[in-house]
Amino acid sequence: MTETTPWDALYVGARIATLAGDSGWGLVEDGALAVRDGVVAHVGPAAALPAPPERLARRVVRLGGGVLTPALVDCHTHLVFAGTRSGEFQARLEGASYEAIARAGGGIAATVRATRAASEQELLDASLPRARALAEEGVACIEVKSGYGLELDTERRMLRVARRIGEVLGIQVRTTFLGLHALPPESATRRSAYVDQVCDHWLPTLAAEGLVDAVDAFCEGIGFTPAETARCLDAATALGLPVKLHAEQLSDQGGAALVAARRGLSADHLEWLGAEGIAAMAAAGTVAVLLPGAFYALRETRLPPVQALREAGVPMAVATDLNPGTSPMPSLRLAMNMACTLFRLTPAEALRGACTNAARALGLDRERGRLLPGQRADLLHWPVSDPAELLYWIGPHPQPRRILAGPAPG
Repeated sequence: MTETTPWDALYVGARIATLAGDSGWGLVEDGALAVRDGVVAHVGPAAALPAPPERLARRVVRLGGGVLTPALVDCHTHLVFAGTRSGEFQARLEGASYEAIARAGGGIAATVRATRAASEQELLDASLPRARALAEEGVACIEVKSGYGLELDTERRMLRVARRIGEVLGIQVRTTFLGLHALPPESATRRSAYVDQVCDHWLPTLAAEGLVDAVDAFCEGIGFTPAETARCLDAATALGLPVKLHAEQLSDQGGAALVAARRGLSADHLEWLGAEGIAAMAAAGTVAVLLPGAFYALRETRLPPVQALREAGVPMAVATDLNPGTSPMPSLRLAMNMACTLFRLTPAEALRGACTNAARALGLDRERGRLLPGQRADLLHWPVSDPAELLYWIGPHPQPRRILAGPAPG
């Protein structure tokens, strides 16, 4: 940096949780962070700046304390849908299992019926408040899955709404095609034909329309078999699309190893994950996405193997799994707290899980998730003295000041 090429902005007077390195906060005391062209240009101690701040940047922002962190990333949501499933909430409290509700025509199938009946504008109107709630507490990048259409037109409508949410809110939205979410009622007697249709027609059609950033499937006893799942993931890979997977939520189907064998971005849920799946994920660099909201809502008792994931060096992300049936929770802050209290993540692990590793689970770790030179300058300024306080509060308090200085969302 020279005096003839000043930074666009320089933020001083706060502790900076850079999340540099592989663990901890990466904390810079009394830090200085510079931005140029929407990316971080410099980060370090204010005392080490080569000149007074006003000589180095066109605009100097004195933060007056607090903690600066990367913006949050919610790497697993189903937030585009119509209707609610509050009746199932009551049924579960009365003893019905998630599997029994699904087999009786509830669960995903109930949301499919409501979503198919909604227009694109109705879906947008219903989904925007959920996305806005996430954005207001510091989420600057959201993954949104389809999977409540289970027919081409509604899947397309959902993915278009997801793209529009990013445009309306000025945040980054990554879309995931989830055609193998559940078997629609009209395909109950032609399962193989449905899988063929998803893989051979819908996926390439939607990908050609620019609506798909990644592909997911629900590999489970009430979802799709490992063979059906592999068929879908291989179809995605042939199109050059990254893959991820709902895996080992209710049973161990070997889904984590299956997606890791294809260099998948992530395996998500993982309560029933075993040693073979952990080893495969570690070898492939596949992220373990922990979803404590669904664990809580379903009153599960089997914890994901967090300590074994730690020991194997598998990166752990945290996400909301925002959906109408098993995680109606539009708060990543709450998911982070739950990841600490329910799954025993450390506060630093949980923040990394919602920043660094969440970005990695979307294939975006080169551009966001840490405060380092070259990363997107999407920042949060928190009115706290200690970064652990961000995980301590149950719910959205305290609220951050959002500084979304990065390039236009892609």
